[in-house]
Amino acid sequence: MMGSIKGLERFDSPGKGRGLRVTRPFKVGELLFSCPAYSHVLSVKERGCYCEFCFTRTQHLARCGKCKKAFYCNVKCQVRKHPFLKVISAKHVYFLQKMQKERCVCEKMLLIGEMQSHTEDEDNEKREMTEADIARFHRFYSKHLDVPDHKELLTLFSQVGCNGFTIEDDELSHLGTAVYPDMALINHSCLPSVIVTYKGTSAEVRAVQDMKPGDEVLISYIDLLYPTDDRNNRLRESYYFLCDCQECKSKSKDKAKLKVRKQSDSIEPDVINNMVRYARKTIREFQEFKHTKNILHELLEMCEQSLEEMGAVFDDSNVYMLHMMYQAMGICMYMQDLDGAIRYGEKLLKPYSHLYPPYSLNVSSVYLKLGRLYLGLERQSACTSALKKAMAIMEVAHGKDHFYIEELRKMIAQK
Repeated sequence: MMGSIKGLERFDSPGKGRGLRVTRPFKVGELLFSCPAYSHVLSVKERGCYCEFCFTRTQHLARCGKCKKAFYCNVKCQVRKHPFLKVISAKHVYFLQKMQKERCVCEKMLLIGEMQSHTEDEDNEKREMTEADIARFHRFYSKHLDVPDHKELLTLFSQVGCNGFTIEDDELSHLGTAVYPDMALINHSCLPSVIVTYKGTSAEVRAVQDMKPGDEVLISYIDLLYPTDDRNNRLRESYYFLCDCQECKSKSKDKAKLKVRKQSDSIEPDVINNMVRYARKTIREFQEFKHTKNILHELLEMCEQSLEEMGAVFDDSNVYMLHMMYQAMGICMYMQDLDGAIRYGEKLLKPYSHLYPPYSLNVSSVYLKLGRLYLGLERQSACTSALKKAMAIMEVAHGKDHFYIEELRKMIAQK
């Protein structure tokens, strides 16, 4: 029998299929609902820093005596965690489906098996990756349990790929991946009405606009910094649809996002188009190099070279410039170059605040990083100012009682 969430209802969203809408008013910052994870997996790079079950960050973690790989904050978490299953969340989902006899608390409005699958839309490259995952699944588990047929596994892996959520910390670093069936009802918009944040492994949905009864609950599936064509290319590649929200129809922010440098003579359209192509190509090459080699000084050199090249045509507030500045900031932080990180970070703030929607965590995360960088250089006044601006956004997005807010209050008070 279908369950319910107070203040919300499932409905058929025109042009989108299933959706979620509110049945009562919600104010900015108000919690619509909280959803525990059906299945979750901690990122491999965070293993040893966070509890594998509850995602608590602590120095007091104990290594699992059985698998020798997972870490837990206490025995209770170790007992409650499912058997160690590498990194593919689909494996968790399959195990839980086999174990679970009743509807889960995170399936009040949508069962795990009802989540959207796009197996028929996947291109050859994605299908080959899924086939490789399935082969690993068989090698790892076929000796221990009966596995479903091939078609069922294709559907399962596609469901997890399309409906999985990335759990992030206060600086938007990737902590892990989770599946939330009820959250899978929420459709995308480039003008979102709500934002999703995390408390441990539970997802929380809060309003970032005042909402009235009948308004659809909408989140952004992608980074909203980029112009309309880029956003829709990403949506088509990852989620197999194009957005028709008002922003995508009007492209009202595209001119600001693609701003060119002021010069005495106007820049020819062909020059701008060629530089856009160069920027997109450079971003792809940077990502590939980052994932394969990850040599910091070479990555920073790529950032600096591309910024110099693009800077001949693009304004500093152009999103492709901002993209490489953000990457350069992160690299400088890894290299312990605090001044360099601050220099790039400060260039991001004004355009970020203008180009992102209100209460964006992309904006608060930069303020937060800068605040901590200022603290490292004992720039007390700048630190306090940045942390307060981060907190103003995060109180809406995370809620005033979130432990991230409590930590920020303590940091500000100590200053």
